[in-house]
Amino acid sequence: MKILLLTPDLPYPSESGAAIRNFGLIRGLAAAGHGLSLLSFAERRAEPQSNPLYDLCERVQTIPSPHRGKLGRIARLLLSGRADIEFRLASEAYERRLLDILEAEAFDLIQFSGIEMGHYLPVIQSSRSEAKVIYDALNAEAELQRVVAEVDRRDGRRWPAAIYSAIQSRRLGTYESAICQTVDAIIAVSEEDSALLKPYQGAPVHLLSNGIHSADYAPPPHAKREGSQLLFSGKMDYRPNVDAVEWFCRAVFPRIREGFPGASFVVVGRNPHARVRQLAADSQITITGWVDAVQPYLHSAAIYVVPLRMGSGTRLKILQAMAAGCAVVSSSIGAAGLNEETRGALHIADGAQEFANAVGALLTDEERRREMGIQAQRQVKKHYDWSALIPRLLRIYAELGLG
Repeated sequence: MKILLLTPDLPYPSESGAAIRNFGLIRGLAAAGHGLSLLSFAERRAEPQSNPLYDLCERVQTIPSPHRGKLGRIARLLLSGRADIEFRLASEAYERRLLDILEAEAFDLIQFSGIEMGHYLPVIQSSRSEAKVIYDALNAEAELQRVVAEVDRRDGRRWPAAIYSAIQSRRLGTYESAICQTVDAIIAVSEEDSALLKPYQGAPVHLLSNGIHSADYAPPPHAKREGSQLLFSGKMDYRPNVDAVEWFCRAVFPRIREGFPGASFVVVGRNPHARVRQLAADSQITITGWVDAVQPYLHSAAIYVVPLRMGSGTRLKILQAMAAGCAVVSSSIGAAGLNEETRGALHIADGAQEFANAVGALLTDEERRREMGIQAQRQVKKHYDWSALIPRLLRIYAELGLG
């Protein structure tokens, strides 16, 4: 089968949740014998000699990521009545390249990743391509923005952001519905997201969780964990991650330090927002920015924390931490999307004091942390390794008459 993949950022190096998911899909589909073409946005040019995408795909083409001015975004917000995210990745260069590809070659399937890429559905339609089209929905975006608005409105300093998200949520519902009613199939990454997308009464909604290659995160035999080091990782200009780290540092971490004055908190991830960078004024909080690999941090942390108060989908950060053998303390929202058996390998806590108590209890019990890490590794390998997920994806394709 010939497949064209449209992605919002280059799947390798994998610097975002979308990229990690897409690289896993590409590896699995290539191993299954399918011919892959990739058209992706990229911040920088990929080097064929050092990027495995060129071995996995028959064709890799990249377009520079577009950059939008703030004034243009504000004008569209006030005047267009359309969702801001519709135009986040609008690019004439990408549109022209996509048309060229569709005119030059016939595909069985076109799969696009994330709601931003829905901007190119009219291009696909105008090409008269006979390929089936799948929307790989990384989030239920309208609901995500509604929850973001609800959290932000509790803090007077963030009311402008709350107003923005409330407006976007309503507009996203219209846009999300239009996408779901245009494509041939939708893939949701969690049961919760699936339930939110089905009421649009569009294409059939299938479930395919986020996944990882768990062996990539296994700790080396003699890895040593720091006794009271706490860790969070993720793209640090993403609003749910920014909110999570701020809330943890201001509401939870001080309570932990009452019982464990030597505790430290490390935040790993690219593009840290200014509000995140400010937290490093505390000598016991480290903001790394971009790193070559997250694994060394996962292998040295005593506890991995997921204090998310907003978001959707299945958190790749949790899967990575579990595969690395970390004991994980997560909010209910952070653990959303995981099946019940896997949730049983985490400690789930909500509210500042409950979260701090859970972390404190684990800091005093090294054996319990070790047992949680072993169980976490088993669950991820069983349910969220790509070796288990790719067969499910191929069954989705089969239901569309593809194979």
